[in-house]
Amino acid sequence: MMVPGILYFLINNYLPMFGIIIAFKDINFAKGILAGEWVGLKNFEYLFKTKDAWVITRNTILYNGSFIILNLAAALFAAIILNEVRNRVLKRFYQSFILLPHLISSVIIGYLVYGLLSMETGFINKTVLPMLGIAEISWYSEPEYWPFILPIVNIWKQAGYLCIIYLAAIVGIDKEYYEASTIDGASKWQQIRSITVPLIMPVIMIMTLLQIGRIFYSDFGLFYQVPLNSGPLLDTTNVIDTYVFRALISLGDVSMASAAGVYQSVVGFVLVITANFITRKINKDNALF
Repeated sequence: MMVPGILYFLINNYLPMFGIIIAFKDINFAKGILAGEWVGLKNFEYLFKTKDAWVITRNTILYNGSFIILNLAAALFAAIILNEVRNRVLKRFYQSFILLPHLISSVIIGYLVYGLLSMETGFINKTVLPMLGIAEISWYSEPEYWPFILPIVNIWKQAGYLCIIYLAAIVGIDKEYYEASTIDGASKWQQIRSITVPLIMPVIMIMTLLQIGRIFYSDFGLFYQVPLNSGPLLDTTNVIDTYVFRALISLGDVSMASAAGVYQSVVGFVLVITANFITRKINKDNALF
């Protein structure tokens, strides 16, 4: 029974790791990967010596760090609300509503956001802002709004997946804990604070540690498709993944793109190990390993 799973990981996860050598070579496809000239760390210099290095690193860390915190809060809140909903039909409706954005592509979400923010036909510009007596806003040329727009879109897209995981953990809590606390006069808030959250904390920590490991990776569709690759927004929407993609399109440098992927993977690995080490020092039961 383990063979299909092992084969999947070997073919999909481990075999491609051979390609890590591309990050250290000057690839010439006419000669082949192995025959390419060895250049050491030269491909990594592109990321660190460019004037945009600080901007894309800052945006990547700050956005993904805020996503972790906001998605955790939103997903946990939604899971608790769903657990309290007694009507099964209503609960299934809420579950479908919060999972739907996670199942659709970033391209579709980009069009949905454009439908809200478009200057010509956008719902917010044509309906909401006039009702509030506010002038129309050119969203795709005003970068100051996007540090708020992107986290909102990300919550809508990702929180549903985490919510279902937290809800499954909450459903698994023994009801006797709540019954005993009710007899002792505990309110719903006290039950959530003293029973629900502490008992699902291992699940919360595992999901958080996994997200920390990908803090240097970004949702490409979110940062490229949703802002529609708008030039005026680059300072606030450009992250490592989109920067490498644009460089790959303009320069065609596969080695540089591979170096960026290696850099992201190594940093993510170090972050997971560090975060897990700190977690073990605080509480061994909440650590990944």
